[in-house]
Amino acid sequence: MAQYVIGDIHGGNRALTQLLARVPIRPNDQLIFLGDYLDGWSEGPEVIDSLIALSKQYNCRFIRGNHDALCLDYLKNGKAPQQWVIHGGQSSIDAYKHCPSAQIDRHIAFLEHLENYIEIEARLFVHAGFSHPKGPKEEFHAHLVYWDRSLWETARAAHHLTDQDSWQYPERLKLYKEIYIGHTPVQRIGASTPFCASNVWNVDTGAAFGGALSAINTATKEFWQSDPLPSLYPNELGRQA
Repeated sequence: MAQYVIGDIHGGNRALTQLLARVPIRPNDQLIFLGDYLDGWSEGPEVIDSLIALSKQYNCRFIRGNHDALCLDYLKNGKAPQQWVIHGGQSSIDAYKHCPSAQIDRHIAFLEHLENYIEIEARLFVHAGFSHPKGPKEEFHAHLVYWDRSLWETARAAHHLTDQDSWQYPERLKLYKEIYIGHTPVQRIGASTPFCASNVWNVDTGAAFGGALSAINTATKEFWQSDPLPSLYPNELGRQA
């Protein structure tokens, strides 16, 4: 059984379809999605429909991203804070105007049942990170796991430390053999493919901002990518607007 991790999709259903056609998925394989399914490109509802359909074919697990939490609040309560609207939320507002209520209800149910994080053996899968030295289950504020950027910053700062027993090595990073995250595009450090710092793999390859959507095999570290999303949505800007 192979295990694949898929990064932030941000409404790019064409990229999701293309990527899944390129990954050699077999019936018993596991797919773990790192969150941020919505906000960016115009096909957020189509992404959720695709994920629901995919879950009926494969062993899928879906993690909650910060954009998913914000969009859920909008769909349930009509809340649209300006910071969300200008950072991708407008695309979801526009897209859901054309969706029937039954579809919206299905999407609300899907978003409500997302997982905050997943632990499998010595691996952690989480959208953003965690700040508590004893791990995400001890986090004082549950929402930090889909907002925190300090874990990625810590992993990058500790990347030069090769000895995990060193007193300098961050305690958070010793809790797991590997951690898989999204949330912070690797373009910020000049990368375009899944990038490992210390033992943290960042699979957000900037699909929202003009990069590609990526998937990685956790055992072999082989990865696959869609085409850059602007080529799939030539009349849109995504979150580059």
